Amino acid sequence: MKPLFISAAMLLSACQSAPIPSQGETLYINSQLVNCVGVGPMKCMQVRSDEQQPWTLFYQNIEGFKFEPGYRYQLTVSKEQLTNVPADASSLRYQLIKVVSKVASK
Repeated sequence: MKPLFISAAMLLSACQSAPIPSQGETLYINSQLVNCVGVGPMKCMQVRSDEQQPWTLFYQNIEGFKFEPGYRYQLTVSKEQLTNVPADASSLRYQLIKVVSKVASK
């Protein structure tokens, strides 16, 4: 009985450290980077998940996405919840699924 309990405990602990991906989410990206402060001074993208919402600062990168100033983007991204991350790191990882639109800003 004891080996079964140990195996179950190991399986559960392995599941806890695996990233949990989300379905695709829409992000709108503004056309210019802005000054912000994370661990230190840096440039951040401005994002929103709905065109009616105000822009918010985005302190991370989106894996697979190359930002070009002067364009507004609509992206589909996956968002993964990470575990066991350092205190100064984000617990979320974003990855590009698709660039839905890329439009020159006015």
